[in-house]
Amino acid sequence: MEFKQICAQKVLTPVGWIDNAIISINNGKIIDIQPNDRPCTNQIKLLPALIDTHIHGVMGADTMDATHESLNTISCFLAKHGVGAFLATTVTESYEKIEAALIQVKNSIKKGVSGATILGSYLEGPFFSDIHKGAHPEEFLCTPDRAIIEKWLSLAEGTLKCIALAPEYPNALAIIKWLNEQNIRVMLGHTNADYQTIKDAILAGASGVVHCYNGMSGLHHRQPGVVGAALSIDNCQTEIIADGHHVHPAAINIAHKCCGKNLLLITDAMQATGMPNGDYYLGKLQVHMQDGVVRTNNGGLAGSTLTLENAVTNFADYTNMPFEQAWLHGSYYPAKALGIDDILGSIAPNKLANLVLLNDDNQIVATIINGNVVYQTSADLSNILI
Repeated sequence: MEFKQICAQKVLTPVGWIDNAIISINNGKIIDIQPNDRPCTNQIKLLPALIDTHIHGVMGADTMDATHESLNTISCFLAKHGVGAFLATTVTESYEKIEAALIQVKNSIKKGVSGATILGSYLEGPFFSDIHKGAHPEEFLCTPDRAIIEKWLSLAEGTLKCIALAPEYPNALAIIKWLNEQNIRVMLGHTNADYQTIKDAILAGASGVVHCYNGMSGLHHRQPGVVGAALSIDNCQTEIIADGHHVHPAAINIAHKCCGKNLLLITDAMQATGMPNGDYYLGKLQVHMQDGVVRTNNGGLAGSTLTLENAVTNFADYTNMPFEQAWLHGSYYPAKALGIDDILGSIAPNKLANLVLLNDDNQIVATIINGNVVYQTSADLSNILI
């Protein structure tokens, strides 16, 4: 559908709602936002598209499949759920399979996908602790290795955007400092590090913590651990899975009170997302999904089946905050965390037109990526997209 303007009853901007506005779009970018001189007859709210900074797969597809078809499946599914951009996330596997996934992400970015834009890859593993390995196979876990990371960065040709690791390894701080100098975002996860080690890692250049509370040493009043560091260190980017299974709603509320705008909603979704109950794989590991909860054979959680718009709704409910404020934790704040808030994450002139149309019940009506409608329901958009 070709259009040049969007008429919306409410538009969410970084400074709050604008009522009854016209948004002009050209060449995939927002050109202008102006008051509408006539009352808007629709009930549409226009919001910035969400950004999932940590997602493995959906609908039977996984980043580790290392195929364009799988990445495109993820892209299209995400667009249906209000996501305009994402980091394709790997899991701990053999070096060969990790390399194949990184190369495919690079190639799919060049080729282009049909839905949400691939921002790059997120390396989750193999540089983790076996104590908090979660669903990462222990036989592939290893010490951070600068030589192999250099190889992977070279293979990715600038598309490897984030690397997660456990900072308690003897060489980890030096590698974090080096990666920071290369402008590679480092997240700390699947780690048994103590509070001071996490603090030292953040001072060395790490950005924050992977899925807070999960896969890490917990908070104790004499040993604050990774959780204590995530909740107390200023400007620590803290991922959270707000599905009601990985983290208790009260713990999510505590995290928000401590982290504020640094709390980032993620899905950590895996290939069972959007699929019926049954057996699936997270990398090499076979897992079972029952009623939306994915577990390993020993009962541990193994990724989620969460969608990001549901994470927003849950987060608003758990914290008793307005829906639009919760939305920013899945859009504007992730964009800032990735350093791309100059082009994504909010509705403002000169930014990419990655937008979501919601009805009065906060249900997704359409998703727009780079000025193009990539998903829409059967709703009539003729008085909205003009």
